Formats: sequence, structure tokens, C-alpha cells
Amino acid sequence: MHIRGDHALLTVGGRLDVRSAADARTALHTAVDSGRGDLVLDLTELDSWDATGLGVIMGAHRRAGRVNRRLVLRGVPPQMVRLLIATRLHRILTIEPGLAADSAPHS
Repeated sequence: MHIRGDHALLTVGGRLDVRSAADARTALHTAVDSGRGDLVLDLTELDSWDATGLGVIMGAHRRAGRVNRRLVLRGVPPQMVRLLIATRLHRILTIEPGLAADSAPHS
């Protein structure tokens, strides 16, 4: 897994799973705490995530809300959009409209 960017835009790539969760959590919390406005997570380079990785995203979402920020997911791969829909998290998380997110049904 790799994360690069700053307090406004982070690109997450590789696998976001139990092995990378601690590093990802630290990077996301640092970005949330050090910025203002929307924090965009670009997931176009993300290969996969497991339940732990999804938990990291949800934790960052909650943390952002506590400091009056919004976590925005960009470029969510189609298989991950399907998981967000299956878990109904697409109703909670902000998913930026785009090629992958267009496959999600709008509620």
C-alpha cells in the first residue's frame, strides 16, 4: 500500500488491508488533523480493500466530521463501489461523481 499527497488530496494505492491498516490510519488521521475543507481520497490506484481497510476509511470519515471536514472518495473502483452499495455505506460516505462512481445507483 502507498499513500501520497497532503492534507487536501491523498492518493491511496495497492492493498488497503489488515497489514497496511495502521500506516493508512496514521496517514489519514494526520491529513484530517492538519487541513481544512474537504479531504479527497483518490482511490484510482487502489487494488483492493478488506473489512479492516474499509474500517480505516470509515474511521477517517468520522474523524473528519468531528473537525468539520468532509471525506470525499474519488475514483472508487467498480468492485469497491459494489461493496459500498452492498454494505449501504454509499449512503454515508461522499463519493465524487466520476467514471467508477457512475456505476452506483443513486438513492
